[in-house]
Amino acid sequence: MADKIFKIGTRDSPLAMRQANILAELLGEAHKDLDIQIVPIRSKADWKKSEGEKPLSEEAGGKGLFAKEIEQALIRGEVDCGVHSLKDMASELPEGLVIHHVLERANPQDALICNKYSSLNELPEGAVLGTCSTRRAAIALNLRPDLNIMPFRGNVQTRIDKIAAGQVDATFLAMAGLERLNIQNDMIHPVSVKNMLPACGQGIICMESREGDTNAHTILNAVNHTPTALCATAEREVLSVLDGTCHTPISAYATLDRQTLSLKVQIYSLDGQQKYEAEQVASNVTLDSAKQCGASIGQKLLDEMPEGFLA
Repeated sequence: MADKIFKIGTRDSPLAMRQANILAELLGEAHKDLDIQIVPIRSKADWKKSEGEKPLSEEAGGKGLFAKEIEQALIRGEVDCGVHSLKDMASELPEGLVIHHVLERANPQDALICNKYSSLNELPEGAVLGTCSTRRAAIALNLRPDLNIMPFRGNVQTRIDKIAAGQVDATFLAMAGLERLNIQNDMIHPVSVKNMLPACGQGIICMESREGDTNAHTILNAVNHTPTALCATAEREVLSVLDGTCHTPISAYATLDRQTLSLKVQIYSLDGQQKYEAEQVASNVTLDSAKQCGASIGQKLLDEMPEGFLA
């Protein structure tokens, strides 16, 4: 019989539950004495979907809505860690909470979901693109300013069903989520990261924990993927410097080749017509130098952009 109980807090959507189970399986392999329990928590972002298609960027709390209830349970001590998609996490966490652990990054690509066309360029003039991501909308408008953007919410399967029903002409989803849910069909068209730079943390499952909770940190250390952590640190520091929110179309993507980290960042105006980008490389990278790389490239872009561009 297991000696210790370790509780994982998660949203109750199919993808979030799958990601929690991935973590639970890895922890179970690493710690045979743990009784690992998954605690589903209904988030405000989920129940607000029933109120309409209002973009998260217009909600109080923005992308942090996905994590708020889990973070409150973590602060109250009801769970030992929260498991999240890193791309959904705000750049600033509530006081007393940290993200020190991540799993190995999955596919970072976006995918165009469309049942008639296989690329953005093939969409007819004035086609309707459904998305609540300001990043995806801005990149799409940069390439196709004629497109009409419509707010578009729901879990992964719900959005695919809406495309099949013809509610909009196309949308974008993260390939990592589609692959974790084993969803495969002819409507899924992966987009190269060269053509659509991912969101900060896209494809990464992260574990949020209480600062100073050495027991939880020791348990999570066994599944932490250091190369991914280096990339995630650089990307999240970009968000921190730029004060990235759902209002800001920011792409930040880091890769690691041995001990050399390469970071590319793009920032768009909401209408996609203005774009700033920069790249930076850090050799013999550590967590500290990865953070510095992100801070440096973020500051460089801040210096280049006109005042008020990120407002």
